[in-house]
Amino acid sequence: MTDPGSSSAYPAPPGCPAHAPDALRLGGLEYQQTPAQMYRALRREHGAVAPVLLDGDVPAWLVLGYSEVMYVTDHDELFARDSRRWHQWKNIPPDWPLMPFVGYQPSVLFTEGDEHRRRAGVITQALEEVDQFELARDCQQIADLLIADFAGSGTAELMSGFAHALPMRAVVQMCGMPISGEDTAQLVDDLRISLDAAEGDDPVAAYARVGERLRQLVKDKRASPGPDITSHMLLHPAGLTDEEVVQDLTSVIAAAQQPTANWICNTLRLLLTDERFALNVSGGRLSVGEALNETLWLDTPTQNFIGRWAVRDTQLGGRQIRAGDCLVLGLAGANTDPQIWPESYVGAENAAHLSFSNGEHRCPYPAPLLADVMARTAVETLLERLPDLVLAVEPEELAWRPSVWMRGLTALPVRFTPVVQ
Repeated sequence: MTDPGSSSAYPAPPGCPAHAPDALRLGGLEYQQTPAQMYRALRREHGAVAPVLLDGDVPAWLVLGYSEVMYVTDHDELFARDSRRWHQWKNIPPDWPLMPFVGYQPSVLFTEGDEHRRRAGVITQALEEVDQFELARDCQQIADLLIADFAGSGTAELMSGFAHALPMRAVVQMCGMPISGEDTAQLVDDLRISLDAAEGDDPVAAYARVGERLRQLVKDKRASPGPDITSHMLLHPAGLTDEEVVQDLTSVIAAAQQPTANWICNTLRLLLTDERFALNVSGGRLSVGEALNETLWLDTPTQNFIGRWAVRDTQLGGRQIRAGDCLVLGLAGANTDPQIWPESYVGAENAAHLSFSNGEHRCPYPAPLLADVMARTAVETLLERLPDLVLAVEPEELAWRPSVWMRGLTALPVRFTPVVQ
């Protein structure tokens, strides 16, 4: 993690959210279980841009409005990604839990302008080399192996045993790592900790271990390239250095694994709890594709994303934004903005959600398509193999992880008729 440097640190100016006495602390049980209600309350009190407090009562703005998130992400000249602009650095300890998100790194996430386009172009072309039909076949094979482990028991916990495991195996395979083994398991666990730390976890240390493991992978692929994303990035004519590939590969894996796992699990929860999908999921009148899309609108895996930093003083949603202010993109709040969904109706056929963000820094094409292949194949294969799948608990007993960033269940217990392999 690169030190942001003291030259960019100065006290929060008057008018920034640090001086808002009614700023909301992001987090807590209410936010964990019913974030949509929290977003509605914030809109009523503050409008489309709300003052909030991050871990350690660090001030920021939460952008809740759909139009406002679109505006921020479309105007990099006003709201940029280089976090060294932040005027709060002198108040941020080195072990701050959100440091993996905001501590400046020389990665595609924090680059701007021509350099960002160069780095994003390498990722895009590497991802375009992934054959979607082969990926679907691989994901189906992975799903079959995972299902075989619990099909005979009649019960399963799908979050850890299926939804988390499938994209993990698919992503590491695409990147040229072995799909099993202690190194791979540790890498995936460290990615989870850095993205969605539980109590007692050390996200900064976990993020450092991710970097170490990927440096070894890049070294191995530099010596012996193969038909994988890592090798394609290394061999790209843009000539990225090994460290640049490590940084950008970290972003690719982190963006693909944990969010896709939550997308799968959140979609399964919808299918198993919403009567529109029938008494059992095999008889539903709505398709798996519609359920996947509705999940992105109502329970998007990445709830909030930090962030953007104001390049200069400006106005947003009726708020005075000062140069160096931090803005959190409220993707979940924007997706349920009543300005775009009157009467709270969400059309499952509409794909204009912001779950993959927007603008130059959105998820690079074709990443959303690959995530859809993984999620759709996972859900469809599970329902085909276990057609009478039902929840093993009451819907209200399902618990969400205590994260304001990722939206995912702690567990999804199910039961079904045992299948003899």
